Amino acid sequence: MDFVRTPDARFERLLDYPFKPHYEDIDNLRMHYVDEGPADASPILMLHGEPSWSYLYRHMIPICAAAGHRVIAPDLIGFGKSDKPTAAEDYSYQQHMGWMQQFIDKLELNNMTLVCQDWGSLLGLRLAAENPERFRAIVVGNGMLPTGDQKTPPAFNIWKNFALHSPWFPIARIINAGSFRKLGPDELRAYDAPFPSKKHKAGARAFPRLVPVRPDDPASEANREAWAVLERWNKPFLTLFSNGDPITRGGAAYMQKRIPGAKGQPHATLKGGHFLQEDSPVAFARGINDLLASESEN
Repeated sequence: MDFVRTPDARFERLLDYPFKPHYEDIDNLRMHYVDEGPADASPILMLHGEPSWSYLYRHMIPICAAAGHRVIAPDLIGFGKSDKPTAAEDYSYQQHMGWMQQFIDKLELNNMTLVCQDWGSLLGLRLAAENPERFRAIVVGNGMLPTGDQKTPPAFNIWKNFALHSPWFPIARIINAGSFRKLGPDELRAYDAPFPSKKHKAGARAFPRLVPVRPDDPASEANREAWAVLERWNKPFLTLFSNGDPITRGGAAYMQKRIPGAKGQPHATLKGGHFLQEDSPVAFARGINDLLASESEN
């Protein structure tokens, strides 16, 4: 497939992003990831969503690494420093799943704690359900695993139509609009950095149309099978949703009810919009650390 690679110069001197780059070859595409903390520690896999990249976790990575955890934050194919196929049809839910499966296989990741939000949840929850022996815990913030059997919120339908049809797709302004706090000019530059042209945005444009919104969606059956696993999930499952996200509102209670491992966990509602990593990064990271510290004591 044809792809573009964002020039490295676009990522120079980004605010609060001092992390050394790491790369893995996935289907002849270069996939970038952050890898911080002790190399021999159990990994925390932080998965970003749409239309962000690992920069979203910049304030959380050091807090979790300082607590003794290995933190791995990949850029999904089509995002961040990873290569970006230029054709919309190169992206599918299953294709992204294949890329992520190859990633955890090549890095030989086990005993993982999944941390996910937005599309990071659509991919991460499937990944955990399809590799349950390789995950020790799950933490979800503003995410869900849809099957197309439930009605989608109006806010998502508006967003999907915008992504598909708007001639203008301003990445940084989208993230700014989805956060409670106002991002500064350096942060806006960092979110725009991976996407210097329309050709670089094919993956970001594609994600909304890949969300299963009908029962017969190509991904619906696989997601139902994943839910069958999650409904037997007895390992720790923690929700840390925000109080101001119109797209995933209600998702925390829904998952707490369906997933056994959520029982008795210190679920919390954090202050923030859709991108709670921008609004409550310290509380989000401490919630992860506290969960793993509590698990270690038991």
